[in-house]
Amino acid sequence: MTTISTIIIDDEPLAREIVRRYASDFEQLNIVAECGDGFEALRQIQQYKPQLLFLDIQMPKLDGFELLEVLDYSPAIIFATAFDQFAIKAFERNAVDYLLKPFSKERFENAVNKALARITAEKTTENPVVALKENAQDTRGILDRIVTRLGSKVTVIPVDRIWYIESADDYVMIYSELGNHLKEKTMKFFEEHLPNNNFVRIHRGSIINLSQIAAIEPYTKDTHLVTLKCGAKIRASAEGYKKLRALL
Repeated sequence: MTTISTIIIDDEPLAREIVRRYASDFEQLNIVAECGDGFEALRQIQQYKPQLLFLDIQMPKLDGFELLEVLDYSPAIIFATAFDQFAIKAFERNAVDYLLKPFSKERFENAVNKALARITAEKTTENPVVALKENAQDTRGILDRIVTRLGSKVTVIPVDRIWYIESADDYVMIYSELGNHLKEKTMKFFEEHLPNNNFVRIHRGSIINLSQIAAIEPYTKDTHLVTLKCGAKIRASAEGYKKLRALL
């Protein structure tokens, strides 16, 4: 029998125990690790490359969505969550299943059977992790931190430590106290998900943190130059300057 390498990720020991106990009825599942936070999970995932994750959403250090953002491959994922405020809406639009805590053994078995069927299928019509990332992106609220990854290094950037963000082709470059980090997201995403009383898009390619402004001066007839405390000088378009004045 072919076994499915599996990792259980949840910050609650009791929740991990329940998943482990229910999973023991499936001979196909080989639990290779259990993790209590997202950073430990990332290390174990990099080591084992599991085919299936049981993944909690709300965890310290790195939550389930943030962990998804930095994965570099696509395992099957069954989410476990006690909060259905936005999660169910995202999950039901793709092939990834979810377990709403507290869940029954029958519900657990249904989710596992769905995951096993997808893992063993020769072809899938959609990459579920890609779909989940897109759906989760649509339903996330205002950000209080941003997670980036470069190689094996993961950085969690609190938004209040960001200086400014600039577009970089299909990515954005985030400039902050923690350094410069590329992120595969759009400027529109950050415009909509950063606190709008602290951040403003002053140009098509630039979003700044209002608390970082050191000076504003005329630049051309229709534009202004915004100098930040870090020394960066960023041009504000006429429309951007209008939004900037309204906030200041």
